[in-house]
Amino acid sequence: MPMFTLNCKGKLLVIDKPIVMGIVNITPDSFFKGELNQPKDEILKMVEKMLNDGATIIDVGGQSTRPGSHRIEASEEADRVLPVIESIHNQFPELLISIDTYYSSVAKQAVSIGASIVNDVSAGNMDEYMIPAVGNLSVPYICMHMKGTPESMQINPMYEDVVKEELDFFMDKIHNCKLAGIQDIVIDPGFGFGKSTTHNFTLLRQLELFSIFQSPLLVGVSRKGMIYKSLGITPGEALNGTTALHMIALQNGATILRVHDVKEAMECIHLHEIYKKATL
Repeated sequence: MPMFTLNCKGKLLVIDKPIVMGIVNITPDSFFKGELNQPKDEILKMVEKMLNDGATIIDVGGQSTRPGSHRIEASEEADRVLPVIESIHNQFPELLISIDTYYSSVAKQAVSIGASIVNDVSAGNMDEYMIPAVGNLSVPYICMHMKGTPESMQINPMYEDVVKEELDFFMDKIHNCKLAGIQDIVIDPGFGFGKSTTHNFTLLRQLELFSIFQSPLLVGVSRKGMIYKSLGITPGEALNGTTALHMIALQNGATILRVHDVKEAMECIHLHEIYKKATL
């Protein structure tokens, strides 16, 4: 894996082997472990456990983007996530926090109180001001592919060639991001966002092709439908399947694993590193 560096608001993140991003969902209807109604001290304990288990980044989101979810306004999303980000930053001032939002106003507020990465599932398509805003914020931008919107994206998604369409998409988006002054771009194929199970596994199988962009590659498959629906189980039972796909993703060039279960993802990375160093 090539080495990448991300300037996270003055903190240099050097990525010379895959890292883990832990998920904190401040939503009432996340498909797995929503934290909206948990007291802040419980959220802080969860974050502390993720850090102890090896997470490098904590991703905080307040907008459900599961298939069929309904959009909330930026003000409500801000009310959910900003107090949590502020608490996490105060408790763990050196921690790298990403704000999971497609609203530029939420991104700007989050960065002003402690977030240092913007994670946008819409790649700027749901807020025309997002990419220019991130350019002005001078923070890394996680740019994800999504076909449609969360409300309708899983209603019979169609592609002639899902990999080619995504490669063309990222070529255009990276160009636009650089024009806006964004220096550090992370790309995310958007597993489960406007893709059938077949599309998802096709992307996973051909993940290595995304290395042409010479950018960190984020993979978010943790406990998603491509796993639990394929196995006929629930999201809560999908840890083993998640680990299996994490190993495939690492084999095919994943740089960042976005996960619910940090310890198991770190074990997967550790074993993959040993595997890579083994001699024939």
